[in-house]
Amino acid sequence: MQWQVTLHPRVHKALPGLPRRIQDLLGLLVKEIRLSGPVRGDWANYGKLGKKRHHCHIKKGRPTYVVVWEEVEGEIQLVEVTYAGTHEKAPY
Repeated sequence: MQWQVTLHPRVHKALPGLPRRIQDLLGLLVKEIRLSGPVRGDWANYGKLGKKRHHCHIKKGRPTYVVVWEEVEGEIQLVEVTYAGTHEKAPY
């Protein structure tokens, strides 16, 4: 069963300002979450931030880009990407 992935409005707003490579990597991560679920141990610095919150680095170096996502309760398997941007502003 596939997971449904939504982007928080804050992520939609930030997307045009992100470098094209970062946008592509975010799209790849979202695709993998849809197909395989929210636990993405195959991405750099993946970690759980709580019971239902996850994060990983989609680009190392300077600046480091981070994505944070949450599993949302309910009957539908839903994940919401809540942040995509530099490590310095990541909400964790």
